[in-house]
Formats: sequence, structure tokens, C-alpha cells
Amino acid sequence: MKNKSINISAIIITKNEEKKLPDCLKSLAWVDEVIVVDSGSSDRTIKIAEKFKAKVINFKDTGSFADRRAEGLKYISGRWIIYVDADERVSNELKQKINLIVKDNYTKASYAIPRKNYIFGKEFKHCGQWPDYQKRLFYNKNLKGWQGRLHEEPIFDGELICLKGYFIHIKHEKLEDMVFKTNLWSEIEARNMFDAKHPKMNILRFTSAILRESYLRMIKQTAFLDGNEGIIYAVYQVYSRFISYAKLWEMQINSSNLKLKNLK
Repeated sequence: MKNKSINISAIIITKNEEKKLPDCLKSLAWVDEVIVVDSGSSDRTIKIAEKFKAKVINFKDTGSFADRRAEGLKYISGRWIIYVDADERVSNELKQKINLIVKDNYTKASYAIPRKNYIFGKEFKHCGQWPDYQKRLFYNKNLKGWQGRLHEEPIFDGELICLKGYFIHIKHEKLEDMVFKTNLWSEIEARNMFDAKHPKMNILRFTSAILRESYLRMIKQTAFLDGNEGIIYAVYQVYSRFISYAKLWEMQINSSNLKLKNLK
């Protein structure tokens, strides 16, 4: 296939996603090209990607999601780029919206796509989970790169338009998944805060962080309106925030002890 015939390229970043990747790739069967940027999967992720005729790029995990997303840009051929995570699926409504954009060829905008988030098998409509816009669709020449290790953001030219089509996001199927991701992400978040010279953690800062997150999830984002699942998710997010700050505290203590040791 010649490059000029490729209208839409999809980029997926993966690491051990054998369970969720097949449905993601099935939902992208209509795009012209799929690039999978894999960071050391030890399961069947790469074989699954190759089965679906995706181009697999092996990329060393730097701990930065921005680096992984940016890596895919080096290999795409399409005039338009859509980023999709392995636990996301492109709905028929979103597929239709994107095809219209490509057909109209309005290249002066980038697009934010809402996500329907499913947690414990339930679609969440509160607790900050809807519309949960993600900046994911770009005209190739408008996208300049990505920045941020954990909560990465695209760097792009032009206006931003919010689409009505949506991703289906299988966010957390069980508590075990949440605990696993918290341990990974909290390490990155704590390191980011430590590198940014965050003030030393103490009782007041721990208490303030917990109260702020509790107010955000329970009151402002009305987690209770999503039922038992919403309450469980909200309380867990408070715990997750606490873990990030606890790891920051640990880094600060270890750093202080090292400095004292060097002075002796």
C-alpha cells in the first residue's frame, strides 16, 4: 500500500495487554494502519498484534507515557492519527464521526474524544468519569509531540474540538487490577513530585491531601450516584492518592538520610 493511500493511522501503546488488546484491534479494523508500540511484553501481546497485521515497534520502557506515544509518530504514514489505549474500543459512533472528519479534510483542528468508562462492569456517569475527554485525534502535521511522564499531554497546533462519538474504556474490571496499577502509577507520580522539589510531607500535608481527594470524589463528583461501585471507586481513589504521597514521603526520608550519611 502506498503512503498516499493511507488516511488514518492508529497508535496503541502496550505492555502485557493480551487480554484486552484483541477487542481493541477489532474495533480498529477500519483504519488503514495500526502501529503497536510495545514496552517489553512477556505475554502474547506481540503475537496478537502481529496476528491482526499491526506493525509492532519494540521500545524500551523509560517510565514515560509521553515517550511511548511519541515513539509511534516516527512510524506512521497516515494523514490523520488516532491514539487508542489497549483497554479502549472505538465505538461505531466514533468511527462514523472520524470518517466524516477525514472526508471533510478539516485540518485546522485537533479533536478530544469522550470516554464511557466501565468500572467493575458498570458504566460510570459520575465520579469524574464522564465525559472524560481525551485529546486523541490529530491531523499529522499538527501534532508536534507529547509531554509528561504519567498524565501526558499532546503538543499540537490549531483549535481543539470536542467530538460526540466516544471510546468505550474498560478501565477496571476488578479490585486486583486497580491495586496493580496503583503500585505502578503511584511510583511515577511520587517521583515526579520528588523531582519537582515538593515540600516535605508532614501530618498537615497528608491530612490536607486526604480531605481534598475525599471532597472531590464524594461531594463534588457525586460518587454515590454510581451506587456501591461508585463509593468503592471513590474511597479507593482517596487511598491511591495517599499511597502516592506516602511514597513521596519515603523518597524524601531516604534522600535526607543519604545526605546525613554523606556528611559523616
